[in-house]
Amino acid sequence: MHTDPVDDDPTGADAHPADRHDRIRVRGARVNNLRDVDVDLPKRRLTVFTGVSGSGKSSLVFGTVAAESQRMINETYSAFVQGFMPSLARPDVDLLDGLTTAIVVDQERIGADPRSTVGTATDANAMLRVLFSRLGQPHIGGPNAFSFNLATVTAGGAITVQKGADAKAQKVSFTRLGGMCADCEGRGLVNDIDLTQLFDDTQSLGDGALTIPGYGTDGWNVRLYAESGYFDRDTPIRDFTEQERQDFLYREPTKQKIAGINMTYEGLVHRVRRSFLQKDREAMQPHIRAFVDRAVTFTTCPACDGTRLNDTARSSKIAVRSIADVCAMQITDAVTWLRGLDDPGAGPLLEGLRDLLESFVEIGLGYLSLDRPTGTLSGGEGQRVKMVKHLGSSLSDVTYVFDEPSTGLHPHDIERMNELLVRLRDKGNTVLVVEHKPEVIAIADHVVDLGPGAGSGGGMLCYQGPVAGLRTSGTVTGRHLDDRVSVKSEVRGADGVIAIRGASAHNLHDVDVDVPTGVLTVVTGVAGSGKSTLVHGSLARRDDVVAIDQSGIRGSRRSNPATYTGLLEPIRKAFAKANGVKPALFSANSEGACPACNGAGVVYTDLGMMAGVASPCVECDGKRFGQSVLGYHLGGKDISEVLGMSVTDALAFFAAGESALPAAHTILARLADVGLGYLTIGQPLTTLSGGERQRLKLATHLGDRGGVVVLDEPTAGLHLADVEQLLGLLDRLVDAGRTVVVIEHHQAVMAHADWIIDLGPGAGHDGGRIVFEGTPAELVAERSTLTGQHLAAYVGA
Repeated sequence: MHTDPVDDDPTGADAHPADRHDRIRVRGARVNNLRDVDVDLPKRRLTVFTGVSGSGKSSLVFGTVAAESQRMINETYSAFVQGFMPSLARPDVDLLDGLTTAIVVDQERIGADPRSTVGTATDANAMLRVLFSRLGQPHIGGPNAFSFNLATVTAGGAITVQKGADAKAQKVSFTRLGGMCADCEGRGLVNDIDLTQLFDDTQSLGDGALTIPGYGTDGWNVRLYAESGYFDRDTPIRDFTEQERQDFLYREPTKQKIAGINMTYEGLVHRVRRSFLQKDREAMQPHIRAFVDRAVTFTTCPACDGTRLNDTARSSKIAVRSIADVCAMQITDAVTWLRGLDDPGAGPLLEGLRDLLESFVEIGLGYLSLDRPTGTLSGGEGQRVKMVKHLGSSLSDVTYVFDEPSTGLHPHDIERMNELLVRLRDKGNTVLVVEHKPEVIAIADHVVDLGPGAGSGGGMLCYQGPVAGLRTSGTVTGRHLDDRVSVKSEVRGADGVIAIRGASAHNLHDVDVDVPTGVLTVVTGVAGSGKSTLVHGSLARRDDVVAIDQSGIRGSRRSNPATYTGLLEPIRKAFAKANGVKPALFSANSEGACPACNGAGVVYTDLGMMAGVASPCVECDGKRFGQSVLGYHLGGKDISEVLGMSVTDALAFFAAGESALPAAHTILARLADVGLGYLTIGQPLTTLSGGERQRLKLATHLGDRGGVVVLDEPTAGLHLADVEQLLGLLDRLVDAGRTVVVIEHHQAVMAHADWIIDLGPGAGHDGGRIVFEGTPAELVAERSTLTGQHLAAYVGA
């Protein structure tokens, strides 16, 4: 390991003892794959953590430093209060000293509740509600009257008041004025069932008119309707009388006997709503989810026009704008509107609201609107929305922890992000950043490089010191820090085009563009310029298109790469065939599970108000399977040993000999193709980093049939050394006859493209236009856009 010493204590030997605690000291960190890591992190400095994906950066920063800080803060509360807080176990580390309060600004999605918006998540809506309750004309009530989370409630009745020995009845009435639209309940959207997706009205129930999954001709779901007696099973549905149609679709639940069995009959629409719409869409089987997507239509609420607010709330205005109008404005425009207001009585409120919205503009989110649902924000946008809260904070000597803040940012936007990180540091805070981009690494005061590899090959401290020393350290990061991909001298020729005409969703201005087929196309532009809207809205929904976006992977601690990719299925069948037993024995979630831990591998002990303890199961020694199952072998290994292999080792194991298994080998080869060769196939999904999860998702789609593959920032979470492997994968996809369209900001991917579509020139309503179409070489030569200028600087042109 190469280590440059941290600057000596500037306060000197005679300084006040309190001034000597200028280090966060970590000794013997062993969280996840960390191997007894010892590191000193300077306080009130900007430290960047680097290393290949899976090297242990997040384990050190989030799993060790931030986790212990939050746990110790929780311990300052009373035992009673701690009982209502999440239990946090102490990280596996020998010593953590010099910790300060940690504020984690990660890329976890902000709650995607239908009523959660950018305004509610940042308290901007709360301030606006107070403003309109004070200055709005006509005056309609307090702040609650402008809230789309509160319905108007009116109540009345009698209460008994006890006065001495007498009890007297009094009439009372109560009214709470809320702003919620009663029709959509503050969601802005109403859903409806597309009846054409439920049945074919030209057929009768007896002929199989119902087209709902699970409603086969002879099943009980169909017999419930066919034998109900409300209509003739042999009459085509379109010939039902008005009453029969009402009973068929909308009849309220009714107890009756059908085929001699007591059952509850209810209209088909009610039954579909209860059976499908009240369940978590992501937890559904793929064919059920596809049906729900077809059958349920979401439309803008006609009563409130999507504003979520009732007529009363929208009637009160300030400077001809209602609160709904202000929330729908682009934030840059809302700032201009606020600057035009001048009321001495609301001066502090106006100043606070202006400062808050100007922070959005400063952080590069001026193109958003306050009514934008938080569930539609990308990971990078969500992280920056969280940052808004901290920019105006008066706190200092706080540790801010960031997880790849450059994700989703154009090189032009990264410059502004860097300025914000430096500002937080200059206020006297410790800033810890997990990052891969050289532009962010360059501004670090101190660098901690972990590696040398990933997974079991990582977890060691390879370098700590200044950026200049990293370049000469010989580590993987140091060797690749100055890597630059040159612009192609020759590009592939297109064999056709996909025509997009009149794209006008969100901020797009009737965009007409031809996406070439048979080549690698990169769609780029500053954050908020309309890239995702164009690609996902106009291209990804077409047939023969496989779209891989940034949505997260759902998975519990029982889920792992083997279960997620479908790899476990052929492995289970191979074990079963080799040993003459059932495949279910080789699933830790089924018959093969260890009876002591139910296949979890660990036993959780709840200690009430104290942190719970997870300890390896003593029966199976953490292997998750029963002892009898571990007696069955394939190729000399039991099922737990196979699941303990890395992708690379498993690839060799299933390639030849007694354990040759082509189906498993194919899936493993795809995992290796996306740079996950180091991953253990039985490793819980909950332990994977964001970059690893995205590439795992990419690997599962490599085998999908589809002439067009759409990728959304595949370099997110990728180390500099892995970018070259990704470019090779993209080339192989194109060479195999596919059209690859990539939404990307990374200059290496732009330089490697055959064709570039650049959107801009700005964000929000300043974007949404095509500002360049052509080859990377032409973009560099013209330098006519922000992307062209940054790409030219990158390639040294």
